Amino acid sequence: MSWFPWRGPALTLAVFAAFAAPALAHHSFSLFDEKKSVTLEGAVKTFEWTNPHIYIQLVVRQADGKEVEWSVEGASAAILARQGWSRQALKPGDKVVMIVHPSKQGTADGALVSATVNGQPVGAHS
Repeated sequence: MSWFPWRGPALTLAVFAAFAAPALAHHSFSLFDEKKSVTLEGAVKTFEWTNPHIYIQLVVRQADGKEVEWSVEGASAAILARQGWSRQALKPGDKVVMIVHPSKQGTADGALVSATVNGQPVGAHS
């Protein structure tokens, strides 16, 4: 008899369960509609240079004068750094024109495609 009480399927299930938690903690960009692009013009509220993704809160004034706060998610800091971004790329108050793939749910969320800050392109397209 083995000293290890689990055998066969039970052991396999335990191994998969151990690796499933980290996989579930990270999501993909499937929440966003990559077939559509939206151009946003606004002011940076916050810029979080974090992993696994960077986050930008962008205040956009609509045609009716109402302000809408968009949450924009980008790739990881490491990927964006290789594309020319830095933690100083955006500051609160910066005027930004940003292209995003919008949320499939119709909320004010988007996946970062490109950004122009104070008239200057940021990243790979600069």
